[in-house]
Amino acid sequence: MVKSNYTFEKRKKEVAKKKKKEDKRLKKLAATGKDDQTDQTDQTDQTDQTGQAPSDNDTPDVDGQV
Repeated sequence: MVKSNYTFEKRKKEVAKKKKKEDKRLKKLAATGKDDQTDQTDQTDQTDQTGQAPSDNDTPDVDGQV
């Protein structure tokens, strides 16, 4: 009698599942792609020279700049 290679079948199933999930994620991303890209651009524009985003808890400098 031939022994079934269960681990191969299981791995094949897992790979198919991951591929399907990734395709679904890309489809959703494509549907909302414009919104996501503009949000990322806005976040990078708000960073200061140190690479940190401004926060409300920062104390202003003497000249009033945060």
